Amino acid sequence: MNVIAINGSPHKSGNTFAVLGQMAEELAKEGIDTEILHVGGELLHGCTGCGHCRSAQDNLCVFTNDCLNETAGKMRRANGFILGSPTYYGGISGSMKCFLDRAFYSSSKYFKYKVASGIAVVRRAGSVDVIHQLDNYLQLSETLRPPSQYWNVVYGRSDAEVLKDDEGMQTVRKNARAMAWLLKVLDFSKESIPFPAQEERVMTNFIR
Repeated sequence: MNVIAINGSPHKSGNTFAVLGQMAEELAKEGIDTEILHVGGELLHGCTGCGHCRSAQDNLCVFTNDCLNETAGKMRRANGFILGSPTYYGGISGSMKCFLDRAFYSSSKYFKYKVASGIAVVRRAGSVDVIHQLDNYLQLSETLRPPSQYWNVVYGRSDAEVLKDDEGMQTVRKNARAMAWLLKVLDFSKESIPFPAQEERVMTNFIR
């Protein structure tokens, strides 16, 4: 089994990377491989809502000059994924926002019932908003989210300072172990317990 971890920080080896690395170590202890992909430093176009991916072969995004299609493809094929973002002005980073809008608009149907978590790194405040924003993507794509003892928030600003946040690091370690457990439960039960019955989606506009 494998997990894709998305580093949404412009700092490739900064605190967000350090937290994802710690989670990868916990997953490795359970025999699960993790690949950390850095998208925070990429020049990513925002989603234009053109709808191209709805009808395109393999639901690929119309913009092909960045990492989106390749990275989203790895997320589709993985058993689970982690979304990691620093906190900028009480929200996720700009490049991460562009990535998530396009990745989830084109790939949500491939993410259904995958195990997924969001983590936020922050200097002082605003991180709970980041967690809520990340959870919006995970909730709307019908992913399964492993629990922990608190929000997946880790504090730090200077390089690797997050490693000194004992409670925050414990929280994400527990989340990673819960992710490993849930992945194994799903793998064990896949032959005997089918996914819930599906219905054709009904969409109701509130403005008539």
